[in-house]
Amino acid sequence: MSTNALPFKDYSYRDAIKFSNFDDSRPIIVFDGECALCSAFIQFVIRHDKFEEFQFTTGQSSLGQALFTHYNLDTVNFETNLLISKGKAYAKMSAFSQTTSLLPYPAKFLSLARLLPSPIDNWLYDLVAQNRYRLFGRADSCLLPDSNLRKRLIE
Repeated sequence: MSTNALPFKDYSYRDAIKFSNFDDSRPIIVFDGECALCSAFIQFVIRHDKFEEFQFTTGQSSLGQALFTHYNLDTVNFETNLLISKGKAYAKMSAFSQTTSLLPYPAKFLSLARLLPSPIDNWLYDLVAQNRYRLFGRADSCLLPDSNLRKRLIE
């Protein structure tokens, strides 16, 4: 099962000066703002997040770049969404299943993806991530936030 956080101490990003000024009391998703699939996933989360728990930032933003750097993730290709929840960071399928587990039903059922064995879930996630622009397209610029996203977007 793949529900592991990235192998870092909880809240380890707080040790870095760049992270001192963002509210981490609610889950935050860092996503590729130029990826149509990633943007569609964020729209899915917004649609199902009735209590507006989630915050968002793009990998292209200063905060997104700093978080990806902190967790030793690629700051150019963004081959994973990053979820930070309760001080823990999740990537790849773990980020997906943890995110959906925080949503109400019926979206919560998607968290069953955590039951996939780790080698398979990572292989599947990487396969989609490596082909996401070709399969789903790429925006010329980052996702333009509507009013519902704008109030939860950290830039």
